[in-house]
Amino acid sequence: MLFNQIHSIRWRIKEPSHLGDSLSRKIIKAHEQNKEFDITVDNLFSRVNDLGGVRLLHLHTHQFYGINNALIASLTEGQYRLIEGPNAKTWDDESRSYFEGIGVTTEESESLYTSVHYVIESNKRTKYTCELQVRTLAEELWGEVSHAVHYPHPTESIACREQIKVLARFTSGCSRLVDSVFRSREEYQALIVRKETEKANGTKKQRGIRKTAKGGGEDNTKKKARVSPRR
Repeated sequence: MLFNQIHSIRWRIKEPSHLGDSLSRKIIKAHEQNKEFDITVDNLFSRVNDLGGVRLLHLHTHQFYGINNALIASLTEGQYRLIEGPNAKTWDDESRSYFEGIGVTTEESESLYTSVHYVIESNKRTKYTCELQVRTLAEELWGEVSHAVHYPHPTESIACREQIKVLARFTSGCSRLVDSVFRSREEYQALIVRKETEKANGTKKQRGIRKTAKGGGEDNTKKKARVSPRR
């Protein structure tokens, strides 16, 4: 079950002012590349993928494998078409290695932003797209702070820019620590189960030995009882 594996869900609708900024940047980029700007009123909901956004938050990195499988199954069941993803945006080598190890495409994030992105299409007659993100709670902390002071336009404060970079490394270390906590718990639980199993097997073995010894004693008693009348 998907909801058994996530901590919480957040959602948002893109603010009109942020949409205007985003379209302005796309127009400038198209002009610089001598390309036609082809986003119109008719195709806005399908061409701009982040007008609506849903964010799934979880505790530690290694939960993602199960979340991704459950999410894909839920989208398939609901007949939502997966247009893009999963695509992991990350700057951390260890995170990149983890995602690539489970078959997830990675993308270098120069801004130190970290999240796994999907783009899904509605299952209704009116087609529109939505961006879905999956990230840890620690990564959410960095994302919210960065969004507040660094988006949609980068802050001009050198101190803020440097502090956001430090915060990215701090939250990455926090995610590692949470991973370690849960890994330690799993190892401890496995150790307890192994000890209990060994104890149970040892008890069964001791019972078997006592039963065998008891059975042998009864046989000897019977033999003595049969021999004694000859005396």
